[in-house]
Amino acid sequence: MNTETRNYRRYVLFILTLVYVFNFVDRQILVILQEPIKAELGLSDTQLGLLTGFAFALFYVVVGIPIARWADVGNRRNIVSLALVVWSGMTAVSGLAQNYVQLLMARIGVGVGEAGASPPSHSIISDYYAPEERGTAMSIYNMGLYIGILVGLLLGGWLSDKVGWRMAFFVVGLPGVLMALVVRFTLREPPRGGADMVSDPSVGEKYSFKETLSYLWKSKAFRYASFGAGFCSFAGYSTLTFIPSFLIRSHGMSVSQVGVALGLIIGMSGIIGALSGGFLADKLGKKDMRWYLWVPGIGVLLSLPFSLLALNVNSLNTVLICIFISNVFMSSYLGPTIAIAHHLVKPSMRAMTSAILFFILNIVGLGCGPMITGMVSDYLAPEYGIESLRYALIFSSFAALIAALKYMHSGLLLQKQPD
Repeated sequence: MNTETRNYRRYVLFILTLVYVFNFVDRQILVILQEPIKAELGLSDTQLGLLTGFAFALFYVVVGIPIARWADVGNRRNIVSLALVVWSGMTAVSGLAQNYVQLLMARIGVGVGEAGASPPSHSIISDYYAPEERGTAMSIYNMGLYIGILVGLLLGGWLSDKVGWRMAFFVVGLPGVLMALVVRFTLREPPRGGADMVSDPSVGEKYSFKETLSYLWKSKAFRYASFGAGFCSFAGYSTLTFIPSFLIRSHGMSVSQVGVALGLIIGMSGIIGALSGGFLADKLGKKDMRWYLWVPGIGVLLSLPFSLLALNVNSLNTVLICIFISNVFMSSYLGPTIAIAHHLVKPSMRAMTSAILFFILNIVGLGCGPMITGMVSDYLAPEYGIESLRYALIFSSFAALIAALKYMHSGLLLQKQPD
């Protein structure tokens, strides 16, 4: 591979990662702003969980299927660019909401736009990076999630204090439109299957959703891994959605203090965990592909005791340290999971494969996690008051144990083979 080609594919990965940063800034901004939004609009924790969870996830994953089908046969670069315009615009519109229904509709619009980001991006990355490099490449891409959380929490907390929650949505939403132009005019659409070691005669063939789903569902390893990712996401999104409110209610922090502390903690720990997970999976997976499943399984299992400790101690410093350590382990799962999923399918199935994986991951995790956590918190509130959220988060943390079991089982089901 010549230097120009190597540098360009790094540029593509950088730009797509930056798009993913915008994705999570626009998604995470609601989390840090939810306490002032709750106060002004008179919302319950269940309604907050629906805003950040089920309502968003439902449209995100349902729309993601036809978009992924489009990406497997159309121009993926253009799809990513268009999606960025849609979700950035709807983020800005969120600042105009006068009631719960209007805010809900705006967030659904964000979900529809963001559905066009990851499946096409995953497919592009797999066509630029060979199988033995994909775990690391996908993990670098998924760093955008944690950088987006860092920026969203830091910027959201500061903007909430300085200009209010409505203007905060405009400030973080509108720059995405400019980023869409960068994607459209500087990225090139790669040939499908271009980075694979062996020429695949299926490249260029068109597969329907049903055909791809049937192909995937024959793999027990994929089934267990996808639900492992789903339960990782359940624990992770429950924490991301409600840990700011927990710190505000139970530890007396202000919105801006939470934004700074959590932004740095979740952002930095997530970057470390994502990179480490991808690096370890690629390194160990050269000898045994099952490590692409065991690395996430071990990581999520190690995260659980630190999550529980963070929710059960009184020292704020200890709480924050435990959140950091827990998130390092928890954030190791996504890059290796996407890499092994793409390894299991044909090149022309990759965008749809990502969409199916994200359908399961987001329905179980993003859809059910924040909503169920909010419902448990509301149910316990008459007896425990503001501490109800603590116990709801403890309940949600145990999803990590289910995730670990799913990943370890998936690894046992995958045939031992070097790539």
